[in-house]
Amino acid sequence: MNKKGFTLLEVLVGLVILAVGLLAIAGLQITSVRGNFFSKNITEASYVAQDRMEFLNNLPLTATELQVGNYNEGPQTYAGVAFNRSYTVANTADGRLINYIVRWNDGVDRSITISTMRAI
Repeated sequence: MNKKGFTLLEVLVGLVILAVGLLAIAGLQITSVRGNFFSKNITEASYVAQDRMEFLNNLPLTATELQVGNYNEGPQTYAGVAFNRSYTVANTADGRLINYIVRWNDGVDRSITISTMRAI
């Protein structure tokens, strides 16, 4: 008997091992894509919050936008994602505390908050 080639059984076993490996890699790829999507959204939300916070920091404390209260700036779409933006202004012993909140939903409700203190 000549044993120079592969048997059909050896080829099938090799294909099964290859298929299992490819399925594992496909699962990792899906996880990677989800992680990238989340990272993109949180980066956009951070940009939105920081941009608006810089605007508020450049206003005088007497500005209407910096009076004590809760402010809803409504939804705005960035990079295909609807971000709901709001902020609060509160008096403290040292000045005014501004909390800027950006909320979005990418299958799960998510939010980030950045804060700053403005001295009186």
